[in-house]
Amino acid sequence: MKKICFVFLSCLAFNFLIPAQEQPQTLADSEKKIVVEAVATVLQKQYVYPEVAGKMSNLIRKNLKSGKYLPIKESRAFAQRLTEDLRSISHDRHLGVRYAPERITEMKTPDEAKRKAAQEFQKKLDRIDNYGFKEVKILDGNIGYLKFNYFSADQEAFQVAVGAMAFLANCDALIIDLRENGGGNPEMIQLLSSYFFVGEPRHLNSFYYRLDEKTEQYWTLPYVPGSKLAETDLYVLTSSYTFSGAEEFTYNLKNMKRATIVGETTGGGAHPVKMEILNDHFAIGVPYARAVNPISKTNWEGTGIEPDVKTPASQALDKARMMTLEKLAAKEKDERIRTKYQWALDGLKARMNPVTIAEDILKSYAGSYGLRQITFENGNLFYQRESGTRMKMIPMSENYFRFEEIEYFRLKFVKEDGRVTGVEGHYDDGNVDANPRTH
Repeated sequence: MKKICFVFLSCLAFNFLIPAQEQPQTLADSEKKIVVEAVATVLQKQYVYPEVAGKMSNLIRKNLKSGKYLPIKESRAFAQRLTEDLRSISHDRHLGVRYAPERITEMKTPDEAKRKAAQEFQKKLDRIDNYGFKEVKILDGNIGYLKFNYFSADQEAFQVAVGAMAFLANCDALIIDLRENGGGNPEMIQLLSSYFFVGEPRHLNSFYYRLDEKTEQYWTLPYVPGSKLAETDLYVLTSSYTFSGAEEFTYNLKNMKRATIVGETTGGGAHPVKMEILNDHFAIGVPYARAVNPISKTNWEGTGIEPDVKTPASQALDKARMMTLEKLAAKEKDERIRTKYQWALDGLKARMNPVTIAEDILKSYAGSYGLRQITFENGNLFYQRESGTRMKMIPMSENYFRFEEIEYFRLKFVKEDGRVTGVEGHYDDGNVDANPRTH
């Protein structure tokens, strides 16, 4: 199968081509003409939309002829201006011209030893970065959470992905965090997507290649290692940074009605890109194919993907957790299990809506309650049981407190006739133990 790799970040699409030691160079007007003509030729031959390629070519040729590029004397500034002009027509954030003479020299006269060294270095970087996988854990309420920042093409990454999905196999709902994911390899998208469907393979996405005039399809895999999560409620978190391959993953699941998308509208890049050399100094990243969704018959290029639930990216995780816990609690018939979901929901609400208690009330709680000691210090209450860990108490209401260190335990102060008479230890399994005030 032919491998496609989306560019991870639109605004940095070709930064990897620009060695840090390259200094700005004065640009001759004669070279500007050569570069403009080379850009126009590449676009008209390869850019995924021929009509748009023609409009872009006409614009930069017109600007060259009219003298709009004459004041530009520095090479990188010229590359940036060309990129801006091209995007003003195409609105394609994958498309960009870059000044990269040293990288181009390496490509024209490849050194096999350097090439292998570069490949090994990249593999080490990927491994150090855990192939993009940053977090996999079970949140309170048995909600799975998976955060990864790109869809790696490295073969080792697929083992990491399988391991992550095995860890999450028993969760009651799953949140996939793509808020910092800039894209990557469609085969990794295909693997992860396959965990969410059973039965006959499902058509995920297609890519149309202009030069070959052919379409390549991607379907869910008939087999994946481990258990599938086909019945598990699925939520995908997005931001304006979510781009390219991360958008494909999101768009596929949204159109298949398999996931709820929570967060911000995504970046809007649906075109795989490759580099073409323009001359000894300049190169262009040219989108040569386009995604075609089998359901919408189009893609997210230039528009991004609208979330099902729009919320600032910084609040998307809490929002998704809230929705998940409310849904799990509402449909659970066993009261003992429902209590666990409600416990997690109450804790989340308390974190999202902090409570402030007057200092005189806090001071009235300080004292001894059997083996439990409550102290007041610098505006806060602290809890300690015998010689155990001393923990800060975080109010959920005027007389009910939680702890960051332990999710399964909370403390309630009991009052009679306005006087504090004792405490109750509340646990997430529904159990309660009480201690009268002894001092």
